[in-house]
Amino acid sequence: MTAEFPLAKRLELFPRSTRLESRGGQSFLSIAGTSLIELAKQYGTPLYIYDQSTLDDAVQRYRQALADSYPGPSGLTYAGKAFLCLGMAQWTQQQGLWLDCTGIGELGIAAAAGIPRQNILMHGVNKSQADLQAGLAQAGTLVVDNLVELQRLADLARDVTHPLPEIWLRFRPGLAVKTHAFTQTGQDDSKFGLSPAEVVQAVQLCQREGLPLVGLHFHQGSHFHDPDPIGPALDTALDVIIEAHSSTGWMPRTLCPGGGWGVPYHEDDLPHPSLESYVHFVAQRLAAGCQERGLPLPHLQLEPGRSLAAQAGVAVYRVDSVKTTPHRRWLLLDGGLADNPRPALYGARYTALPVEGLERPAIGLAWLAGPFCESGDILIQELPMPEISPGELVAVPVSGAYQLSMGSNYNGARKPAVLWLHEAKISVLQRRETLEDLFRRDLPLKFAS
Repeated sequence: MTAEFPLAKRLELFPRSTRLESRGGQSFLSIAGTSLIELAKQYGTPLYIYDQSTLDDAVQRYRQALADSYPGPSGLTYAGKAFLCLGMAQWTQQQGLWLDCTGIGELGIAAAAGIPRQNILMHGVNKSQADLQAGLAQAGTLVVDNLVELQRLADLARDVTHPLPEIWLRFRPGLAVKTHAFTQTGQDDSKFGLSPAEVVQAVQLCQREGLPLVGLHFHQGSHFHDPDPIGPALDTALDVIIEAHSSTGWMPRTLCPGGGWGVPYHEDDLPHPSLESYVHFVAQRLAAGCQERGLPLPHLQLEPGRSLAAQAGVAVYRVDSVKTTPHRRWLLLDGGLADNPRPALYGARYTALPVEGLERPAIGLAWLAGPFCESGDILIQELPMPEISPGELVAVPVSGAYQLSMGSNYNGARKPAVLWLHEAKISVLQRRETLEDLFRRDLPLKFAS
């Protein structure tokens, strides 16, 4: 069985500094001027790579799109849940971004990276007492999810002597975007956010308690490709603002419609609507809605995570075994479910390229699977691939978001090394976990003799 091998389209999904090079008549992939073959030799596999130029380019495109289409003030927040470590946090500050942290753990990473308080925004659907205390101490902006949380925050704030973080309310617009059910957040029965009536109650509570309420936030889902559902959600948010203003006099300075814009993961996703089309839709719809209602233009804050980080990341695996069953050719990799649970969780569809010998034609379809004791540990299905031998390397593009941050130590897997590449310079973001790391937190039991 033969199948098309769309090399050019797959290369479009890789970081912008990716090149197809040749040595001794053999082609191979490089990123930021560095051979993936050499990186795998030096740092082992599985291996994750981030290309700074791709990250930088995505930020610049967002900023330019906002400047071109929104007449008011605007800004960007990097959603740390996509992937966060000390180095990534530091990069957000090089780019002048805010950093979105969920809970005390991500706040701790931000603090360790030296992020100034005014650039830290804290989210969370069910913040613990410790989360709220950390947010009051470390965040410049704190997004409140529900009325119970707001009252707890108000109680804690009475004992705070330093300036309080600015408060946003998370609003539930009653409409989700079209995406996987597990990543929809804006529907009426979502666990996230306040209803319109609760927003008014929350404004009143903030006014009674003297909390610095300045913003309204909503989010409808992650990895969507059509911005149209954001339109009615923006209209609903503006109507809620009018209702709140008429009864309380409050007017938000900032409106944040979240983020979640999707990216192409597979060649079949190309061509993909651009991030510019998403930004232009949101900006123009918000400006028009404010004009129709006689509202001042708020500061528009967007929270891209995936659409900044995903294409910048590449995962490199080694094919340890090749196995043929009655209907499938299996390429068995040295990573999978533990470093990328997305295919198992959401049916996410990826693609891949051999790291060398890319001129070879496809000989048929392949199933790329990992070493873990789960039948669902299949990274990629039915992918046209050339003849692949044990020991070869394959590279999976668009691996920069929601993979490592959702990874695990299942079956005792050690988390992979993560590299940062920029202009032929290599920095280690995260070292490969050791065996000792797997039980560093453990304490032995002492049995009675």
